[in-house]
Amino acid sequence: MLGFLFNEKECKELGYMLRKELDEMLLDLGDNRLDKEVRRAIANRYRTVFRMYARIATPKDLSRYVRNHRIIPM
Repeated sequence: MLGFLFNEKECKELGYMLRKELDEMLLDLGDNRLDKEVRRAIANRYRTVFRMYARIATPKDLSRYVRNHRIIPM
């Protein structure tokens, strides 16, 4: 396990970068042209980035990125 100390500005920047990455992955997961294996890899990466974002986001901000795994078309 690694630990980092961020000041407030760095924390906001990290949150911004993680949100943009989550947004991009959500778009990719909604693209039916992608192969099943590719979408599975994106979903695994999404879970990792989501957990990172969950450490710094408020519950209200985090709720925007919660996915319902039952409706993932694969």
